[in-house]
Amino acid sequence: MLKTPLYDRHVQLGGTVIDFGGWGMPVQYTNVVEEHRTTREKAGLFDICHMGEFQVTGPDAFAFLQSVVSRNLEGQEVGQMKLSVITNERGGIIDDLTVYLMSPERYMVVTNAGTKDKDFAWFLKAKADKGYANVEIKDVSAETGKLDLQGPLSEIILQPLVKDDLAPLKFYYAMETEIMGKPGIVSRSGYTGEDGFEIYAPWDFIGTVWDKLLELGAPYGLKPIGLGARDTLRLEAGMMLYGHEMNEDITPLQVVYGWVTNLEKPFIGSDAIRHEKEVGLSQKLVGFEMVDRGIARNDYKIFKDGQEIGRVTSGTFCPTINQAVGLGFVPMQFRDVGTEIEIQIRDKMAKARIVKLPFYKREKV
Repeated sequence: MLKTPLYDRHVQLGGTVIDFGGWGMPVQYTNVVEEHRTTREKAGLFDICHMGEFQVTGPDAFAFLQSVVSRNLEGQEVGQMKLSVITNERGGIIDDLTVYLMSPERYMVVTNAGTKDKDFAWFLKAKADKGYANVEIKDVSAETGKLDLQGPLSEIILQPLVKDDLAPLKFYYAMETEIMGKPGIVSRSGYTGEDGFEIYAPWDFIGTVWDKLLELGAPYGLKPIGLGARDTLRLEAGMMLYGHEMNEDITPLQVVYGWVTNLEKPFIGSDAIRHEKEVGLSQKLVGFEMVDRGIARNDYKIFKDGQEIGRVTSGTFCPTINQAVGLGFVPMQFRDVGTEIEIQIRDKMAKARIVKLPFYKREKV
């Protein structure tokens, strides 16, 4: 089992450590509901060191990335982060990732933990296949630590550690700065639906940053948060998880990633996705809320009028909205908001209703 630099701290803090994609990660410290509410109402600190980071540099960096990711990178500003996907020739999602333009000819690509090695091999093959000589792709995951600080009090907690003013930093933008005197990157972004920051610092220094944030954040109610609450927070915000809502047989148009898929430019998989758009989608990811008691879980069957029509990909009870909700795939004719469906929960049928995503949206100050 792989360990992040914070592994011993999780154990000392009473975290329940599980195997998550080969990494020993805390699923919770106290309980999921308490940690979820702490993040929504105050601030939560997450160990995200298991995620992957690649550096893509050189005169061909833009042209190469533009030819392989679904998002149009033209006009991307220095510091701007763009969510995107990479797809196979059939249009299936290999991964969803973020692309940061750090300076002209220098990008940082951040991938999911479980797909990092697959993604890196895919990038190298794409570079060779396309014949880009003037671009270098380097996996810097082993030297890059990552923390997510999320919640309404994040800025006030983080600011004393960072050299530059955080207030002007817009959502989906990052800056290179000093974090406790060391070079790092701070991005205003996250996976919870709250205001917050993703913090990148050297792997062997990230523990010091973690300790200082917990110390400075204590008066504000900052707590360490496990993967359990990370999952309920992302689901409440209508965000997807690779391996649940996405895999190599699911296309960006079938999920909520049409907006990051620019079919006016060629990229690997774009022909297949364009064809799918022309002939029509076979299924669509929808959000639903439970009408009857019960919680829908991954792979539970979805029914309409006694007929099985789809399957659940994620489901939980969301503390903020006090409602059991889920995501799942249904045929196009059943995707409309208000459609009543049933979820088979063990040996019983439970009523549910398709609703608009996200389930929760923060009030912007």
